[in-house]
Amino acid sequence: MSVSSNPATGSVATPVVIPLSRSLVWLVGTAALAVLVYYFVGVDQGAVSVFGNDLHVHELLHDGRHFLGFPCH
Repeated sequence: MSVSSNPATGSVATPVVIPLSRSLVWLVGTAALAVLVYYFVGVDQGAVSVFGNDLHVHELLHDGRHFLGFPCH
C-alpha cells in the first residue's frame, strides 16, 4: 500500500485503521437499518403489517413505493 503526499504542504496522508470489532458493529447496525427501511418501504402492506391492521405506514410511503417500483395493489 502506498502513502500519498501533498507536495504543496509537505504533509503525508495516513490511512485510518478501524478495529475489526468496531467495524463489525457498524456493519451489523447498517444491515439492520437497511432491512428495517426495506420492510417499511417494500413489504409493509397494511393488512399484513407487524403493527396490526393499520394503513398509516403504507399510506405515508405509498407514492415513494411506486416510484421505487414496489407494487402494492
